[in-house]
Amino acid sequence: MNKGLFIVLEGPDGAGKSTVARLIADYLEKKGHSIEFSREPGGTPISEKIRDIILDCDHKEMADTTEALLYAASRAQHVAEKIRPLIESGKTVICERFYHSSLVYQGIGRKLGVEKIREINEFAIGGTYPDLVLFLDINPEVALKRKTDIDGGDRLENEHISFHMDVYKGYKEIIKISPEIKVVDASVDKEQVFKNVISELEKII
Repeated sequence: MNKGLFIVLEGPDGAGKSTVARLIADYLEKKGHSIEFSREPGGTPISEKIRDIILDCDHKEMADTTEALLYAASRAQHVAEKIRPLIESGKTVICERFYHSSLVYQGIGRKLGVEKIREINEFAIGGTYPDLVLFLDINPEVALKRKTDIDGGDRLENEHISFHMDVYKGYKEIIKISPEIKVVDASVDKEQVFKNVISELEKII
């Protein structure tokens, strides 16, 4: 049995990751892929409970180090219980966010250091890496307003815009040293975004 694919979508909050995930799924299903969706933090019952703790707006006192370790713990369970078994069974997993998010949100946004966050996340994922990482590139102010206008936003989404700008700049720095990340302009119309996504997909299928 052939292993499945592991595709990750990254980008600012509100960049349209869920929409792109569905477009990718429709395209790959027509080519015979069996698709499973997931997200981070979350994806399994244990990971979702950790997600609730991380993103609860009442938890403003949470230490940055606690936040980083909770993300890694959620990810470790996600990989062990869901992502790795699905890929090994031949399924294609499309996941909104993975460890690059921690590198930028906690490593750069929280100023904990990229290499320190990379170390704990390398331990968490145990060698399970994406086949493709797509960064949906859009101005974080535009994307965040789109998201918070819909549901008010969670604890991280309600951080000051300066935090989100730091995260966005952090992504740009991480991309420079991460050839596995492919940048897709998410500020254009949906049809063009989809064409750009497909051009990257075709390189791995």
